[in-house]
Amino acid sequence: MQVSFEWQSGMAFAGGDGDHTITMDAKAPLGKNSGMTPKHMLLAGVCGCTGMDVAALLRKHKMEPKSLVVEATAETLSTHPAVFREILVRFVVEGEVALERLLEAISLSQTKYCGVSAMVAAVSPIRWQAVLNGQVVGSGQADFGAVGSLASS
Repeated sequence: MQVSFEWQSGMAFAGGDGDHTITMDAKAPLGKNSGMTPKHMLLAGVCGCTGMDVAALLRKHKMEPKSLVVEATAETLSTHPAVFREILVRFVVEGEVALERLLEAISLSQTKYCGVSAMVAAVSPIRWQAVLNGQVVGSGQADFGAVGSLASS
């Protein structure tokens, strides 16, 4: 896996993986806000990774939600490095989806499958919340055990 980013001007960088291109920038006054910040990209990666897991696991059980939105919010520490204090990931699902299957899919993603969440959770705790058809139906915390030992194996 490889990506490359080239400085454009100010704080803006453009690049990607060879097939897809994105722009990252800082907010004013340092940058011109021409793209997402690197920390927003990291949150987007958490959303995309866990969202794909949940969609695939629901599809495995022949459940296709009408909509599946994954939202992530985080606050950074006021000291440097300004890492995320904690992340909240909300899975907002509409449609005919069995509650047990939804919670199982989210739990599996946040304890076993989502590599992005596993990497981030090693530094910043990730809590999750499930909302099904407008009702909060479950919550939990990502727990990948001793993931650090996997990288060195």
